[in-house]
Amino acid sequence: MTEPLLIYIIAGEPSGDLLGGRLMAALRQRSGGQVRFAGIGGESMRDEGLDSLFPMTELSVMGLVEVVPRIPAILRRVKQTLCDIETKCPAAVITIDSWGFTGRIHGGLKKAGSNIPRIHYVAPMVWAWKSGRTKTLARVLDLLLTLLPNEPAWFEKEGLRALHVGHPVIEGGAGNGDGAAFRRRHGIAADTKVLCVLPGSRHSETAKLLGPFAKTLGLLAARVAGLTVVVPTVETVAEEVTRAAATWPVPSLVIRGAAEKYDAFAACDVALAASGTVALELAMAGLPAVITYKVSRLSAFVATRFLGLSLKFVTLVNILVDRAVMPELLQDDCRPNKLAEAVEHLLNDPVACDAQVAGARHALEKLGLGGESPSGRAADAVLAFIKERRP
Repeated sequence: MTEPLLIYIIAGEPSGDLLGGRLMAALRQRSGGQVRFAGIGGESMRDEGLDSLFPMTELSVMGLVEVVPRIPAILRRVKQTLCDIETKCPAAVITIDSWGFTGRIHGGLKKAGSNIPRIHYVAPMVWAWKSGRTKTLARVLDLLLTLLPNEPAWFEKEGLRALHVGHPVIEGGAGNGDGAAFRRRHGIAADTKVLCVLPGSRHSETAKLLGPFAKTLGLLAARVAGLTVVVPTVETVAEEVTRAAATWPVPSLVIRGAAEKYDAFAACDVALAASGTVALELAMAGLPAVITYKVSRLSAFVATRFLGLSLKFVTLVNILVDRAVMPELLQDDCRPNKLAEAVEHLLNDPVACDAQVAGARHALEKLGLGGESPSGRAADAVLAFIKERRP
């Protein structure tokens, strides 16, 4: 009997963990179960059988200033991961997003002269940052799997094989929630206004957003009679979010798990969310949302002044259609009065909600909505590449 392939797979944050879990499931299905896994991941990848080398939460940090104190610990984890890969000698190493960590893994493997195929899933946004990063990836990777159709060309011109596989959010079930059942389970009346609050999946995000969100809810409590809040959260920040929600001035229900989250999306009227993959899930669910984000002033200054970040929008839905389908309130605009005003507008304006849902669907079609399973395409690409590279 053929020995199952060992694939080493690494995710550094919850959105990558979600992609990793779906990819693992697709690899198992496409290989007829002839695959096993090692690496680093969170809840979703653990559910697919991964025993993480160390807690993924150690890597879930965002913002230049926020990362600096963690650099020594992260570098130790890089060394530990490289040693583990060398010991296990997998058929391939697949990393997902989090290039600050995963790029060091690929660079270390390259420097060591490793012949293990190096695959990265989710391209850094080189069309937003300095495009010289394409050369960095081309030097250390063998294959890049991208989520957006315009991305392969950026890397192929540097000689890196790149393949667009589509965005897995379109197969994640975010649009299949049962809102009526959710309201019944939690005793929420059919006519109650319900706000979905998503303050992020990293401590660096929740640290910046939980305070403004609490004040925003205080303003909304005085304007929206009977408002109820639902807070989907994840393992990385669950304890912190639960503590904060207990002090909010409106009834607040903290929930865990993808199925419960998607039911919550269907039950809610509007969302207030940190920018990230969850904005795409909200788009899939047809839930109108206000998107916000905040990093330290120094991080924001360095990103714009020295690293060349130049984006009209940060939310992928808006980027894909080049207009503000989802309102974005970032940095200095992430203020309770502005957030409350934007949320209240959506709660009271069904025309604005319908326009946002229609625009978001157009963006999702650009990500492959209605086509083949993205995780299946990614799994096929991985297995074909391993077969090609095996002696």
